[in-house]
Amino acid sequence: MHGIGLFFVLLLITLILPFVSTASEENPEKISAYPWDHSPITVYIDNKSVPEHYSPTYYSQIEKALEYWEEGGNGNLEYTPVFELVDSEEADIRIRWTENLESVEGAPSGVAGYARPREVGGRFLKVDIVLEVGNYQGKAWRQYGDSTMFAIAKHELGHALGLGHSSDRGDIMYPEYELRDNIDPLLLTKYGPLLRAAIYTATAVIVFLSVSWLLSRKRRKKLEEEYLR
Repeated sequence: MHGIGLFFVLLLITLILPFVSTASEENPEKISAYPWDHSPITVYIDNKSVPEHYSPTYYSQIEKALEYWEEGGNGNLEYTPVFELVDSEEADIRIRWTENLESVEGAPSGVAGYARPREVGGRFLKVDIVLEVGNYQGKAWRQYGDSTMFAIAKHELGHALGLGHSSDRGDIMYPEYELRDNIDPLLLTKYGPLLRAAIYTATAVIVFLSVSWLLSRKRRKKLEEEYLR
């Protein structure tokens, strides 16, 4: 009984905590070592014209992805990017979402995002990044959780900074992604407090039952010593 309760709590905690992505030090192919001729690089995140299943929490995943690259990323950039978020579609990097790249834009199966640069004289003039909010698993469509969006955003921003694909599966620039969580961020935003309350309640019940069991065992042992000599 106690083991089942503990498994339930650990399962809930595992679902709620985000997956931590790792990066490799192997050098990926570079599109351009110095793609931008200025700093900071301005970034526009479109959180207005969004698809049905867009989650407001995706915006913060983009911010985290920008910080990831500003702090060194996977270690393969030859410069340190500095970003500036702006509310203008004239930004250097423009990011938007689509419901699903495969069904909406005809992308190949398994493509979760793309970065499309416009170059002038070997330097990037603009980069348009499109990220899908979900994909099909068989016939069922499933929305991405926040940590999946974080990983996809880091990958596409890597392209916008001049990196190509890596052959190392551990590198963020490897050309495949994995579903890193199964939690719909819209549902988590709505029911997250209830899930956390359930965890606290389950933990309290397990502690109470464990203490009760120990006390009961102690009393039983005392009675055995007194009457079963």
